[in-house]
Amino acid sequence: MKIGYRTLKTSIGTPISIFLAQLLGLTNFVSAGILTILCIKPTRKRSLISAWHRFAACLLAMVFAWVFFELIGYHPIAIGLLLLLFIPTAVRLGITEGIITSSVILLHLYGSKAITLDLVVNEFLLIVVGIGTALVLNVYMPSLEDRLKEKQQELEENFKQILKEVAYFLKTGDLSWTGKEITEAARLLDEAKELASRDVENHLLRSHHPYYHYFQMRGKQFEILERMLPLISRISMTNDQSQRIGDFFKKLSDSVHPGNTAVLFLQEIHEMRQEFRRQELPKTREEFETRANLLNLLNEIEQYLIIKRSFKKSDVDWKNDETLK
Repeated sequence: MKIGYRTLKTSIGTPISIFLAQLLGLTNFVSAGILTILCIKPTRKRSLISAWHRFAACLLAMVFAWVFFELIGYHPIAIGLLLLLFIPTAVRLGITEGIITSSVILLHLYGSKAITLDLVVNEFLLIVVGIGTALVLNVYMPSLEDRLKEKQQELEENFKQILKEVAYFLKTGDLSWTGKEITEAARLLDEAKELASRDVENHLLRSHHPYYHYFQMRGKQFEILERMLPLISRISMTNDQSQRIGDFFKKLSDSVHPGNTAVLFLQEIHEMRQEFRRQELPKTREEFETRANLLNLLNEIEQYLIIKRSFKKSDVDWKNDETLK
């Protein structure tokens, strides 16, 4: 059984907030613990947003409670009418997340049978203690650097294998590859993007997040790799051109790396095009279709490299980035 940081924070923060509420002599002190539980979030940004929504909703609920209970009386009908107007108002103000929390405060006020200044102060302090405790605990967030680095390495290994399989087919015509790396790369990208998004929300003052942009770039490249598969399946023969492009793909697979020298491979593509133009025209339909698919494949891998070239090396402070792709 694995205990996560969020569970650990909840188990620590709840008794602390209840203890502080008791220490301040507040009534309904258990509600401070409920507020803390609701405000513990997986990222700093979500925690701040949640805290603001709940705080604003609770204050709004106190105003609604005073108006409805004093005008209509402390009767279940008053609660129904109050919620009928309060919930749409909270939704309109964009503080929907605080509706459940504010309902706790509403019921406290309803149960008191009289809204006094002392009661309002008591409820306000419960809100401050409960939400404040959660915010303090959420200041610390575990680093995701190691997990992001691991996902990056796993993804690059999959990219390498995909390119190697393409190179092998172009040189031999053997298409026995199962394509499992495609499925694995898609899964890794989804997981990596989710992790990177969480890390972005944990760094509120950082305007640029290298891993987030890195995985966005790899996602665009992956779309191109997927588009290449139908082209490869339509190549029915091997020739000098397929051998040449196969060697290129093999070299490219050995250079999958966070660093950036894509311009060198783009230059090589330009040189290959010049070579192919100087060769004799296809003599058969099969040769023509093969050459057309090879040229389309070359166009796709060119776009793949252009995407990498646009990813600036300064975007990520990588170690040992002498090589590229």
